[in-house]
Amino acid sequence: MIDEKYWDDAVVGESCVSAEYEVTAARVMAYADLSGDHTPIHTDEDYAKTTPFGTRVAHGLFGLSIADGLKTQSDMRFVPGMSLGWEWRFVAPIVLGDKVHVFFSVGSKRESQSKPGWGIVILPSELINQRGEVVQRGEHRLMLPKRSAE
Repeated sequence: MIDEKYWDDAVVGESCVSAEYEVTAARVMAYADLSGDHTPIHTDEDYAKTTPFGTRVAHGLFGLSIADGLKTQSDMRFVPGMSLGWEWRFVAPIVLGDKVHVFFSVGSKRESQSKPGWGIVILPSELINQRGEVVQRGEHRLMLPKRSAE
């Protein structure tokens, strides 16, 4: 059982590497169905071959969703809080068959000025493929309860 961290438990500089996730054709199609985004670069190999990528690629927002999911399953988990948003960049394509993982850390933390008993952590994060290439990167701002607020 992994202990979930409160704001108080977050240590600036602490980092974590998630498990791996394989981006399969079936998963990309499931994301297309869920999101309604059936753009052919994601869903049609014949079309995708005519693009600069030369093959189908995963949706950028699917990559962000994968990163968030992997983070929540990692060894460094936080108690349920509130996401304050993401700043995120799509650096390189995620192609079918890629196996990605997330590297993230506690970049900074501060007490909330507007919500007593809560604090904010900034989690710089990178989504990395099996070749060690960063395909997406950014940071997640997360508001967490303080342990003392229990």
